[in-house]
Amino acid sequence: MAESLAARARAVDDALSAVYPDAHCALNHDGPYQLLVATVLSAQTTDARVNTVTPELFTRFPDAAALAAADPEELEAIIRPLGMQRTRAERLIGLGLGLSGRFDGVVPSDRKALASLPGVGRKTAHVVLANAFGIPAITVDTHVGRLARRLGWTEQTDPLRVERDIAALWEPERWTDGCHRLIEHGRAVCHARSPRCGDCPLAAEALCPRVGL
Repeated sequence: MAESLAARARAVDDALSAVYPDAHCALNHDGPYQLLVATVLSAQTTDARVNTVTPELFTRFPDAAALAAADPEELEAIIRPLGMQRTRAERLIGLGLGLSGRFDGVVPSDRKALASLPGVGRKTAHVVLANAFGIPAITVDTHVGRLARRLGWTEQTDPLRVERDIAALWEPERWTDGCHRLIEHGRAVCHARSPRCGDCPLAAEALCPRVGL
């Protein structure tokens, strides 16, 4: 049973790779620092919205030292379109201070070190590890969790447990891009409400049991 589920999970990823061959991190960034900041900002908003403020943000605060020394009001003004600007600004300044004070301004490539920084949880750490450093990681966002349950890969809602269930089905080389493909499919077809099952290649290939639908 476990092997058949793993085989189906691999078949799902193969099918989605044909549909989304260029799936990638949707946050615009150049290097680990920019990706870390953008990912921290993406909490409770969309990647697309974050991308509207980061060009000005990174021009004004190009590194951790500049971010640590940021004037809170100036920083709040730049990120105001995302909402909760005061909280977000405090978090970013804390992040800049943490990077500057403990890591010489360099984003660490270790999950434990990343997660020790203000505003950085396991999901954020995995986004950075996978997309800035090329270290295989499973990023469980709302799309990945929803699709994993609908596909019958997990019954869990806790992200860490979902992550472990996916890891048991996929080889590490699938983890990073496989999650990107699930996210793309969640955004395009497998919506939280009214999923477009009639347009789904997984349904056409009998790869989705439609758990919960």
